[in-house]
Amino acid sequence: MAWRESYLDLVLIPVGLLFPIVYHLWLWRSVRRYPLHSTIGIGAAARRIWVLSMMKDNEKKSTLVVQSMRNVIMGSTLVATTSILFCTGVAAVLSSTYAVKKPISDAVFGAHGEYMMALKYVALLTTFLLSFLCHSLAICSLNQTTFLVNAFSQFFALPDGGRHLPVNKEYIVEVLDRGFLLNFVGNRLFYGGVPLLLWIFGPVLACMCSMVMIPILYNLDTVYIQRGKGGEVSDRVEMSDVDSDDGMQV
Repeated sequence: MAWRESYLDLVLIPVGLLFPIVYHLWLWRSVRRYPLHSTIGIGAAARRIWVLSMMKDNEKKSTLVVQSMRNVIMGSTLVATTSILFCTGVAAVLSSTYAVKKPISDAVFGAHGEYMMALKYVALLTTFLLSFLCHSLAICSLNQTTFLVNAFSQFFALPDGGRHLPVNKEYIVEVLDRGFLLNFVGNRLFYGGVPLLLWIFGPVLACMCSMVMIPILYNLDTVYIQRGKGGEVSDRVEMSDVDSDDGMQV
């Protein structure tokens, strides 16, 4: 009888987890091989060019740096706040009496015993906590980038290019990329919490939601590039320290 109640969870939940894992492994491989065929690679290349352009004429663009980074930080703050609100709601449900959770348990397919319900809530709580942690670290990195771009721009304008400093332009770009990477991971963990949230109402909805999210994420992550006749698209991203605008190539 226990097997009949839980076989849907044992089959559909691993399948629902397998789809996003395989997709993100494919996405990681695709970004590594063809960076400019994905929004992640194009964004990384654009951020490198942006950092150089902001540091060249920082006296006029310092406000633009703060405003641009503030917009990204506001997005991370919104998702982090929403994640912690979900964690608070899950904690409130866990601390409630059994009479409150019993109507939900009786209305779902699959296993809904006390152990299984606890597993669902713990998985949901862990996912949103990790999303909150990633966005918190992303905000720290983005704030650090704002200070670095505005503070060290004057030193990089020196004749030696600031080579005597322990911080260089590559480090600033690396800190910025780290912040956006943590933001990306936090968003994907937040999206992954949606199937787990539907798992409370049964494994069927959770598996269907996980499968529906794959084509949506694919359209968001990939870029369709039309090639010319006999033309090839270069995937190299270069950043040089030349003062002219010709030193920035994608």
